[in-house]
Amino acid sequence: MRKRSADPPKPLHYADAKAKGMAYCVYQERSRQQLRDKLAEWGQEPDAIERLLAELEEENYLNEERFARAYAGGKFRQKRWGRYKILQGLKQHRVAAPLQQQALQQEIDPDVYWQTLLELLEKKAATESERNPALRRSKLARYAISKGYEQDLVWDALKELGE
Repeated sequence: MRKRSADPPKPLHYADAKAKGMAYCVYQERSRQQLRDKLAEWGQEPDAIERLLAELEEENYLNEERFARAYAGGKFRQKRWGRYKILQGLKQHRVAAPLQQQALQQEIDPDVYWQTLLELLEKKAATESERNPALRRSKLARYAISKGYEQDLVWDALKELGE
């Protein structure tokens, strides 16, 4: 007996989509793009999606500035990402450039950023088994750069640590 392919889900009524969108935004901060994608997944038409986005912003369920700040602060404090990686994430969420810069400036203190980079490199250096000093420095630098830290800061931090 052949299995029938599942029918696409029936589109939600506008009011149901709005209620679900509200709950989706209350659970955690969302970007316009995340909510737009979710509404499309729920079968909403493009014009209804834009109307819903406008209504949810007006009712303050959706706020791009709040999202950008929460994203930047959370990724820095929890995952210890650098500015470049956070910026890339904000770009993927299609957050406006001025909001990206504002979030980075407001959520990342330069002194704490520097201290975090030093701690990150110290922790990685403790687990790095490479004995050749040049290769060791290179591996540590690549690690920090892959976490989104600026190349010049990484090399300065390695000098300060004596690596």
